Amino acid sequence: MELNRRELLLGAAATAAVGAGIVPAEAQKKTSWFAGTAVDNGVTFRLTNFAVIDKRWHKQMVKYKSSEPAGTVVVDTRHHFLYLIMENGTAIRYGVGVGREGFQWFGRANIDRKALWPKWTPPPEMRQRQPDLPLSVEGGSPTNPLGPRALYLFNNGGDTGYRLHGTLEPGSIGKDVSSGCIRMFPEHVIDLYQRCPIGTATQVLPHIADRAPPVDDVQNG
Repeated sequence: MELNRRELLLGAAATAAVGAGIVPAEAQKKTSWFAGTAVDNGVTFRLTNFAVIDKRWHKQMVKYKSSEPAGTVVVDTRHHFLYLIMENGTAIRYGVGVGREGFQWFGRANIDRKALWPKWTPPPEMRQRQPDLPLSVEGGSPTNPLGPRALYLFNNGGDTGYRLHGTLEPGSIGKDVSSGCIRMFPEHVIDLYQRCPIGTATQVLPHIADRAPPVDDVQNG
């Protein structure tokens, strides 16, 4: 098919833009996970660019049927949602990243410790799998994978080794990617931290393949 003059000009402009390192706006949007910075307790961190995040993973108030009392945290690992149960059959829903196959943990626990900009110390079993990991990373470091907050899950008085924490990888939310911990957007874990006192009951549901989707409807968000 013979190209007209306009098509030729558009093609030439696109080629020139790529050659000059200019990325089309849509491509830039898809790769820009962060938008600006904020300061939290003296630490500067990158803000999530929620304009490029699927809306299903945004924080939102939903209708949610549960037998758990208000104030309970429920993690639906199958569908990658964390629910903070509220009154009158509602919940605040957050998108999360969960443990990959072979690294999941399920059960009931309590949030018995909370930390602002927590220090990260990889457990021995993780360092055995990845010997190049550091012995620890100080809180607030741009390479600390826990992000701005960590909520530690304890069971029968003992530390399970699993946490609800932030992430440096926004693209991992909605996926099975971690070594068992529950990842949240930094802004979301800061919000959850403020809402969950020490002793908050937590239930991590099994990752059952045929589990029905959660019965919830977005109220606002």
